[in-house]
Amino acid sequence: MSEAAELLERFRRAGELLAVVTTGAAGPELDFVSAPGKWSVRQIVCHLSDSELVGADRFRRTIAEENPQLLAYDQDAWARNLDYHRRKFSHAIETFRHIRLENYEILKALPDEAWARKATHNERGEMTLLDLLRVYATHAESHCKQIQGVRQEYKQSKKPQ
Repeated sequence: MSEAAELLERFRRAGELLAVVTTGAAGPELDFVSAPGKWSVRQIVCHLSDSELVGADRFRRTIAEENPQLLAYDQDAWARNLDYHRRKFSHAIETFRHIRLENYEILKALPDEAWARKATHNERGEMTLLDLLRVYATHAESHCKQIQGVRQEYKQSKKPQ
């Protein structure tokens, strides 16, 4: 299996993985923060949702344009100014899953030579479409692990001392 095919499968499964790691999360658990500066489950899911929207633009630009410019964004400013702490958890999950599926449908149909298409990210420098896929496949997986950790910390915080 090629690297692109393996990454595409990981990329595709992220929606399912997110559903699994958030199953049963509700109420105070969604907003539990283990320490100042850390994110809650709700905030992580909102970040994933918004990141997938940004990814949709990045993938499309890289596929359709010649060496497009890709801009970084301040994830902490987005979390703060887009009210991650108050956004609907279920909507954020559904947005992530829907956009991820749309992105997957576009990416899976590409010919092999498309993975070498290039873009320039204002912080990371030159990136190929395959580099972008690698970033986004890994990004969702790492945040799903983070969600598992936050949920475990929440459960530990509720145990009698």
